[in-house]
Amino acid sequence: MKRLNLKDVTQYVEDNIESFHQKRIKSLDKLKLSQVLKRKNPYLFKAKYVLTAEQIIKGIVDAHISSNEETVFGDWLEGLAIFINSKVYDGKKSGINGIDLEFDNNDIRYIVNIKSGPNWGNSSQIDKMIADFKVAKKTLRTSNSKLNVIAVNGCCYGNDNNPDKGDYFKYCGEKFWEFISGEKDLYISIIEPLGHKAKEKNEMFLESYSNMINKFTREFTNNYCDKKGNIDWIKLVKFNSSDKE
Repeated sequence: MKRLNLKDVTQYVEDNIESFHQKRIKSLDKLKLSQVLKRKNPYLFKAKYVLTAEQIIKGIVDAHISSNEETVFGDWLEGLAIFINSKVYDGKKSGINGIDLEFDNNDIRYIVNIKSGPNWGNSSQIDKMIADFKVAKKTLRTSNSKLNVIAVNGCCYGNDNNPDKGDYFKYCGEKFWEFISGEKDLYISIIEPLGHKAKEKNEMFLESYSNMINKFTREFTNNYCDKKGNIDWIKLVKFNSSDKE
């Protein structure tokens, strides 16, 4: 085990955070109104007494952004975690399906599945992770039957006060970052460098976002509003749900 140099973490963030912001903007640029309208519930908008095209557009675009950003940033944090672990324990991105990180500490081989937060999956998804852990353990022990392998579900934020899940351990937030780095306060230390050029990058994103809202609002108004400007709910529902559309 080596001591983590926080300057290395800061440099990694500054060198790589650009990719997160680029993916945010790219996701918006690729978005099509027809795609998001098909995925949203038109009855909900009607039940909430939504009256303007912009309200609908902001609702569906904001929902898309929230979901997409959670996924993109989760992938980015996974990369950060693997980088930090490599500096301390010489860990590496695993080549085994379903395993994100492998490293050794005190004669134990840890296999880690990394998620953003603690509430990431339903029962079938958790069962799939457990199955992946079992296959990974079997694979690793093929070449070394005495290898002590421990499976961990690591979550970048949040809490779980019952880490021992039987088939694996679940470490969240503070416990996760300490587990991969040996540094108790790392979960606090990494927050500052994450803001590197955040204001500048967010202004670029907001410009793309505003353009998208205006573009989609115009398209929605042309296609799903009558001549008086009222939303044509029947036409919208047919587009969303009719098997003839």
